[in-house]
Amino acid sequence: MKEHLQTLITQALRSLAADRSIELPGPIEVAIERTRDKAHGDFATNAAMVYAKPLGLKPRDLATALVAALPSSMHVEGVEVAGPGFINFRLGRRYLHENLREVLDREDSFGRVLTPAAEPITVEYVSANPTGPLHVGHGRGAAFGASLTNVLEACGYKVQREYYVNDNGRQMDILAASVWLRYLELAGVEIRFPDNGYKSREYIYAIARQLVGSHSMHFRRDGEAITADLPLDESQGGDKEAHIDAIVARCKSLLGPEDYRTVFDAGLNAILDDIREDLGQFDVNFDGWFSERSLATSGAIDRAVARLKELGHMYEEKGALWFRATTFGDEKDRVVIRENGAATYFASDIAYLLNKFERGFTRAIYIFGADHHGYIARLKAAAQGLGLDPDNLEILLVQFAVLYRGSEKVQMSTRSGQFVTLRELREEVGADACRFFYVMRSNDQHLYFDLE
Repeated sequence: MKEHLQTLITQALRSLAADRSIELPGPIEVAIERTRDKAHGDFATNAAMVYAKPLGLKPRDLATALVAALPSSMHVEGVEVAGPGFINFRLGRRYLHENLREVLDREDSFGRVLTPAAEPITVEYVSANPTGPLHVGHGRGAAFGASLTNVLEACGYKVQREYYVNDNGRQMDILAASVWLRYLELAGVEIRFPDNGYKSREYIYAIARQLVGSHSMHFRRDGEAITADLPLDESQGGDKEAHIDAIVARCKSLLGPEDYRTVFDAGLNAILDDIREDLGQFDVNFDGWFSERSLATSGAIDRAVARLKELGHMYEEKGALWFRATTFGDEKDRVVIRENGAATYFASDIAYLLNKFERGFTRAIYIFGADHHGYIARLKAAAQGLGLDPDNLEILLVQFAVLYRGSEKVQMSTRSGQFVTLRELREEVGADACRFFYVMRSNDQHLYFDLE
């Protein structure tokens, strides 16, 4: 449409120049821009102000003359002069309807590159820890990631959509312990709930009730055996982190590996199923759900560490293995294997990065929350250390949506159980409206979401 309007203005300029026996200097260049305010029409041009001097007219007079000289167009419903000489165009319904008909007639090809690109791309987004329901902050990453992958597919790329499931590590252990403690309450064991546990009554109790229904009192243990000699919690004058870690250790020792895994997986699977359903209702679907735990069980972490060693980018200090990340521009070197032999989260990140390219993808896109900005340098460094091209790795940051209810900011905390879920938001305003609102601003700009 811009080209069409440029043609109309160019013809009008040439007509006026010929009438005045004036030769316009150089090729005619007409700028057409969308109007900021729909009250001023759909498009506007400043051509009258640009060519007023060569044609010997005042800008507004030239604008009036150009409107009178414009060739007729079935696509333009109205033209008006505004301000010092702007010309505003209002498009006709016929043009809009013709475009809609074309979209419908070419449903499978409109706006698409029909020749597939050879480059397979994997895009990871959302990847919220399965420790609770998705909240409105996760919704923005979901909407942006789904929109980006749709655009990439329309451009002909073979896109794989992936959710990285954090099914390992400390936060998941705290979730498992929280579920077990609520299970014990239902089993009649009186026990104080830790300050740093997952407090939400609704979804944690629901998982605990499922455990009671499927395993009866099998996981019941004596309350004194659980609480004996525990370090004090924060509200008791102690350290909440030390207290919850002791609770997790006691949970593991009293249940044993097999029963603990049953409780752990009950929490993981229940929440992950809820996340899958929630995202599906939000029309956000994934081709793969990648297990972090599988990186250890498949030997992927060992392979990544071995590769870094082979290329000379690892060193040992105080019993721990370190990656020389500073060699590749990171702010500090990173521990990969702790002195006790346990792999760090960064070890999993390195292994997951290598795994993406081992699966044949030539480009990997990560979509992270803005609080993960530090990951850019360390993942780029990891790529170089592994012998990969860091330019084939792209990390996009999404600012979280700041939630308001009127003038009051809503605090968001999965741990405390105080949050508005994505499901609640979607049910109130609809999935399409939510997704449109989430992507109205650039992913790296702040977004204020007023529930009222």
